[in-house]
Amino acid sequence: MKDYPLNHTQSVALLGHGGSGKTTLAEAILCYGKATERIGKTTEGTSVMDFDPEEKKRKTSVSASVYALEAANSKLNIIDAPGLFDFAGGVCEALTAADTALIAISGKSGLTTGAKLSFAKARAAKKAVAFFVGKLDSTHAHFYRVISALVGNYGAVICPIVIPYVENDEVKCYINLIENKAYACDGLELKEMRMPVSNDADEMRSMLLEAVATTDEALMEKYFAGEEFTPEEIKTGLKKGVCSGDICPVFAGVQQTGAAIPMLVDTLLEIAPSSADSKYTLSDGEEKQFDESGENALLVFKTIADPFVGKLSYFKVLSGKIKNDTRLINSRTGEEERLSKVMWLKGGKQEDADCIKAGDIGSVAKLGDVLTGDTLSASGKVSAAAIEFPAPCLSVAVYPKAKGDEEKIASAFNRIAEEDPTISVHTDNETHEQILSALGEQHIDVIVSRLKSKFGAEVELKKPKIAYRETIRKSVKVQGRHKKQSGGHGQFGDVWIEFEPCESEELVFEEKVFGGAVPKNFFPAVEKGLRESTAKGTLAGYPMVGVKATLVDGSYHPVDSSEMAFKTAASIAFKEGIPQASPVLLEPVGTLNVLVPDEMLGDVIGDINKRRGRIIGMNPAENKMQEIVGEVPMAEMSDFATAMRSITQGTATFTLTPTRYEEVPANIAQKIIDDAK
Repeated sequence: MKDYPLNHTQSVALLGHGGSGKTTLAEAILCYGKATERIGKTTEGTSVMDFDPEEKKRKTSVSASVYALEAANSKLNIIDAPGLFDFAGGVCEALTAADTALIAISGKSGLTTGAKLSFAKARAAKKAVAFFVGKLDSTHAHFYRVISALVGNYGAVICPIVIPYVENDEVKCYINLIENKAYACDGLELKEMRMPVSNDADEMRSMLLEAVATTDEALMEKYFAGEEFTPEEIKTGLKKGVCSGDICPVFAGVQQTGAAIPMLVDTLLEIAPSSADSKYTLSDGEEKQFDESGENALLVFKTIADPFVGKLSYFKVLSGKIKNDTRLINSRTGEEERLSKVMWLKGGKQEDADCIKAGDIGSVAKLGDVLTGDTLSASGKVSAAAIEFPAPCLSVAVYPKAKGDEEKIASAFNRIAEEDPTISVHTDNETHEQILSALGEQHIDVIVSRLKSKFGAEVELKKPKIAYRETIRKSVKVQGRHKKQSGGHGQFGDVWIEFEPCESEELVFEEKVFGGAVPKNFFPAVEKGLRESTAKGTLAGYPMVGVKATLVDGSYHPVDSSEMAFKTAASIAFKEGIPQASPVLLEPVGTLNVLVPDEMLGDVIGDINKRRGRIIGMNPAENKMQEIVGEVPMAEMSDFATAMRSITQGTATFTLTPTRYEEVPANIAQKIIDDAK
């Protein structure tokens, strides 16, 4: 691959709703750039970008992939991000490496939730945004309906560039509004034709010219004077507006046939920001230009962990030039890493590179303790801003199908978590279950499938157990007496203990024994017997909290009494007394914060109420959103993430934080107790 300067290097992330045609768009771009001989199809498993076995099996993208190609005397990195909400981590990776976000929209489905979320994420990441309205050969596809929706949502930033000319519900040709020329498309071939008379084209070009005029005072004067802009002036104004975020160009075409794809690629290379126009952000918030002459530094934005090939790290060069055998220091660990061989990314393959410059993307194999989000630099002092991944919101308990597979599964989870920062795996100290948390059901399904295919470990998934508690609601005084005679020394311990409710998590033990009824040296044994007993309550065997036990009386035998005897007596008192003290079951309750669109507020509140939740308050948020604050029993929340995705089409986000314990309603408590028995 040729050596390209910063101003001829671009990285474009393809985003959008699942099924909008992002991967096929990538395939069409690759075919136009002669990187491939034909446009691959996800449905047939021939896509270059969906190379992972899980993607081929599911016929959809589950992670971000990168392909470096040459087109129109420029270097172009295409980054294909997943569209399904369960794999949103791939969107974060793609945006970290991109200069521009190109959002694919189906002309049939229109402006979907996924497209809106993609726009919001791209804006938050300060990336230039463009739209591609595709699948225009589909029945009921309507380009101008999509334009209307885009303008309705985003206003004057929307700027059509390539539009279809439609006659009798059929696309006859595509019009390049910059040149004001019409082209018939035979696959990837363009043939100029006579410009059709079109009110739509006139209206769209007026939008384009007005947008261009706002980017420069001289152009504004020329516009108001009624003078025509040259194509070069239009491109200059567009580039200025796209780089500043004031213009979001819109293109049209058909991914599967390649229709109008050449106009998309050639125009993007001229008007979208190159690496010379882009910036990266340091951890202290400072924004810096990519600089070939600066200190060697790179940011790892994605990791692939393969048990056979080893670890492959995808990186974006922040400054300098990264060559083979470059040595850099990880700012997180302080350890030096040797980049033995740097490579371009070609989907699932790599191509050896002599040098990868600032603003460009590459990969390197077998780095040591390097994770996604790490910054490596010559000094070790460069630290890029952290990549903000979505937090996992759906949890399952994982059990090995085969005995003895625990270590294999733990090791596999470590490798998968290295590859995917949106999952977490931990062992619950109370239930002793291994808990896997991820972004949704499909995400978990992919993880389980990879466990089997990559690491040979099969698991069974269950609903996580709830860490209930037990406590008492009234005070009682009981005797615990242990007497045993079996030849020689016997065993004798006798205690009277008062049990009463308190606010402490741990057992509160006191003694108020008068006259030496129980010798002091047996007090620790009594306390130990009680503490061990609180590990399992009398209702359903859950740990007890909020219990105060006071030793008030007892008796002893000068020969037969021992620490063990008094410990046993205390346990007997516990078993006798707690059932008399109105024991109740407690459940963990969490504080829930949900961010939801205004129009879906009622449905979400209804779902929370069904889960025995209480709404504490609501606060207006940005972009016509509402924040709901509530308290909900954790036992009711196992499928909340799935329900929110269904109710809000993936637009709601939430956090759930365990805060305290509350008494379980009697009817529900009885079922829990029966199940425990």
